[in-house]
Amino acid sequence: MVDSFSFKLIATDGAARRGEVTTPHGRIQTPAFMPVGTQATVKGLHPEAVHDTGAEIVLGNTYHLMLRPTAERIAALGGLHKFMNWPNAILTDSGGFQVMSLSQFRKLTEQGVTFKSHLDGSMHELSPERSIEIQALLGTDITMQLDECLRLPAAREEIERAMQLSLRWGERSKRAFESRAREGYALFGIVQGGDDVALRQQSARALVDTGYHGYAIGGLAVGEPQDVMLKIVEETTPALPANAPRYLMGVGTPHDLLEAVKRGVDMFDCVMPTRNGRHGMAFTRFGSINLGNARHAADPRPLDEQSAHPDARTYSRAYLHHLTKANEILGQVLLSTINIAYYQALMAGMREAIAAGKFVDFYAATMAGWEQGDIPAI
Repeated sequence: MVDSFSFKLIATDGAARRGEVTTPHGRIQTPAFMPVGTQATVKGLHPEAVHDTGAEIVLGNTYHLMLRPTAERIAALGGLHKFMNWPNAILTDSGGFQVMSLSQFRKLTEQGVTFKSHLDGSMHELSPERSIEIQALLGTDITMQLDECLRLPAAREEIERAMQLSLRWGERSKRAFESRAREGYALFGIVQGGDDVALRQQSARALVDTGYHGYAIGGLAVGEPQDVMLKIVEETTPALPANAPRYLMGVGTPHDLLEAVKRGVDMFDCVMPTRNGRHGMAFTRFGSINLGNARHAADPRPLDEQSAHPDARTYSRAYLHHLTKANEILGQVLLSTINIAYYQALMAGMREAIAAGKFVDFYAATMAGWEQGDIPAI
């Protein structure tokens, strides 16, 4: 595997880690949150607006982009960075999660997955090799192995079967990646094993033996309670190398991120900031605020006058309430932007606290702020 992709561990505070990932399209300070750009766009937001929130990397979706406009077309147009006008780093998932979520349309074998497109009913095959090919055509900085993701709860026998299949697919993904090796680009393996600690640790050890640039913890936030998710994270991260980034896939709320960083995770992605923003929900240092509530209709205060992002300081709660109730696109755009900016500020705060050896204090202060909740107008 190529060696120029790098991760530097800068500081630790307990299990929490402060680091830096180097990619062909720039450096990423960790802990890091990646906004989700499923269709080659963070929904509703201009790329410069995403960058201005502090985001240094976004996530693209292999499944959706292979169907429309196709990876081959994106490659012919100069690759995903140029196509979506995002000059910074991009990570693409492998398509495994989407195939799980569309399970009624697919057939799974040792070779891969055959599935019916949700767009037009056409049949497609996604194997580990094809997933790597698609991600190479897209030209993304961080490639994910193809895995099988199960919804929880599930029988242990089924969890172990899927975990072992994911390990075999991981080995095939690595061979395919190496045959297309590009200097500086990276491949991450994915730990599976459902809610079974022993299977998670077995999966982690096997992935480390195979060797990847980074390691993801997948198959969580798929139906299990938060305490189960956090237990799995806490028991899995020690089995992963200290000199490689750790990525918790598809997670989650600000509280999830704070707890997972406390347990040694470096990277995150989730649709929650933008999805909730489109439905009138803001994330702030006071907790979540539902702008659809009538209590905000005459509230002249901004969401947070101390926010580093101007949108959170400029627009009144009354105006954001009005936009939400009127279902105006601007309200969805503003709240999505504000939410991503809050996530980025949360990650920056954690980075600073870890570097200063004050993560415990930051954790306590952040939790105390959230406990204020959706504070009423004064």
